[in-house]
Amino acid sequence: MTITLHATQPTSEAIFSYQRWIPQLPRLKEIYRNNLPFPHIVLDHSLSEDAAENALKEFPQVDSETWIHYIHVNERKFGKTDLSSFEPTLQAVIQELNSERFLHFLSELSGIKGLFADPTLEGGGLHQSRRGGFLNIHADFTAHPHHRDWQRRINVLVYLNRDWKSNWGGHLELWDKCMKKKVRKIAPFFNRCVIFNTDADAFHGHPQPLTCPEGVTRKSIALYYFTKESNLFVRSTEYKARPNDGVKSVFIFFDKWVLRIYDHVKRRTGINDRLASKMLSILHRIKTKAASFFKQK
Repeated sequence: MTITLHATQPTSEAIFSYQRWIPQLPRLKEIYRNNLPFPHIVLDHSLSEDAAENALKEFPQVDSETWIHYIHVNERKFGKTDLSSFEPTLQAVIQELNSERFLHFLSELSGIKGLFADPTLEGGGLHQSRRGGFLNIHADFTAHPHHRDWQRRINVLVYLNRDWKSNWGGHLELWDKCMKKKVRKIAPFFNRCVIFNTDADAFHGHPQPLTCPEGVTRKSIALYYFTKESNLFVRSTEYKARPNDGVKSVFIFFDKWVLRIYDHVKRRTGINDRLASKMLSILHRIKTKAASFFKQK
């Protein structure tokens, strides 16, 4: 029997197949905790087919100022966090993956108790990258910028890229703690879910610029999960150069420290990424015009 996802009050099973995944938990949590270079797992066909297909149909194009522009030396992507602006299936998928039932599944899988979701989707929500987009290798920010006792613990990424070609790039790379070698590459194929611990040395990213055709984008749902802790380790996103990055590593390092200053200001003032997005867009336009000017010279 086919389960159809309706826009109103879809059931949990119509979104995430607990009947399929929960019986596999003993095996899945063993894989998760033993996977290298840090605990993670890949779940193919993670959502129901209807949920994944409808979410892809509803995925908005990057054609308005409602998208946050993450454009600087260490990344080139777009984000959208306003859940109320999402179409019904995307709302339902995110709400289900933030539900108590899914949180219980995550806790059983990872062994981390007390997990909870971030209703504001800070830094997460919908992500999208055009041709040329990338995200340098990094370990994620360790604490929520607006909650002093929220320690970031788990990432869930759901890819929505139908007919994605491997030679377009966009593979999620997992690197060892010393940033000496890439341990695993994960293609961002349609309805593939990647779950992993966000430890301080869980280095990951997709650093090679995308070569997908114009009009094609790398799409994902990104959700972050936290625990409450009294003694937090607080650090902004830790970008790292790869061994063969050469002079690029200098720009990666300085950009990281600019972002570290921004993160400090963000935590002290409560500003959000939308303001930073506007500033980065202005700087990007200035840089583009300057580069064009000097090229003509």
